[in-house]
Amino acid sequence: MSTPTYDVVAIGNAIVDILASADDAFIAEIGVAKGSMQLMFSSEEADALYAKMGPGMEISGGSAANTVAGVAALGGKCGFIGQVADDQLGQVFAHDVRSIGIEFATPVRAGDPTTGRCLIFVTPDGQRTMNTFLGAGQFLPAAAIDTAMIADSAILYLEGYLWDPEEPRAAMRAAIDCARGAGRKVAFTLSDVFCISRHGGDFRQLLSDGLIDILFANESELAALAETEDFDAAVAKISAQVPTLVVTRGEHGACAIQNGARAEVKAEPIAKVVDTTGAGDLFAAGFLHGQAQGYDLNASLKLGAVCAAEIISHVGARPMVDMKALAAKHIG
Repeated sequence: MSTPTYDVVAIGNAIVDILASADDAFIAEIGVAKGSMQLMFSSEEADALYAKMGPGMEISGGSAANTVAGVAALGGKCGFIGQVADDQLGQVFAHDVRSIGIEFATPVRAGDPTTGRCLIFVTPDGQRTMNTFLGAGQFLPAAAIDTAMIADSAILYLEGYLWDPEEPRAAMRAAIDCARGAGRKVAFTLSDVFCISRHGGDFRQLLSDGLIDILFANESELAALAETEDFDAAVAKISAQVPTLVVTRGEHGACAIQNGARAEVKAEPIAKVVDTTGAGDLFAAGFLHGQAQGYDLNASLKLGAVCAAEIISHVGARPMVDMKALAAKHIG
């Protein structure tokens, strides 16, 4: 098997995040569970909620895109596959990812719907409540999958959010087949409990079929997938089905089980949690970069925790410091 050119190639929603501050009363008013993510199914719905937002900040986002942005900031070679429309937001997204060295060549999609956007309300405690219009992203076709790039990447990374629409779900299945055919690893993030409520059967089948090498979950997602609230029982059940299981636990750190060996890491201390947007995405970035560079399980977890701490210390899900220097300081 040839040495891969890319460390991580991700497939995910191509989304522009729009962040604004909000209080708990506003979150209750719009009828969304605080700290959760809900889908919006029309541009009209997205426009109506956008009109209620206070002053916002636009940053290209999307879960898997945030992760490869983190890997790229750490010095990794990355690619991204995701669908944008032929519009202004699509141009913004493409410019942003290419400007940080990520290979992005997915052809734009003409006509409606528009490029995806995520309206994020950040409350004073740093929690983010996300309202996502997938837009063009839900029409990523299998024909847009760059099989050569996937076959030339050490790790293919997929986001559970994109499993919902039929067309990109088929595209990701094709990508999994490509990666496994090339002898590469496949990593998957469960993304949100609602993804499991809708597609848990598919996710469990992917594990049962041995198609996933690295699985990322938080505690709630793990419980939903394992169908038990007993954390240790859930870890034991799912870790038996995947070579590497990574579970993030917020302020309690994270743990990972790799081929039966278990490691744990504490959350990195920070002065104040400003915005939890992208915490899981950047944890995955640190862990995947560590694995791609041959770090052991403990060092990979540590790097994940360091990346997550950096991202929650400011608004937005893209790094704002020299991540290579930060990694060198903590990992060596």
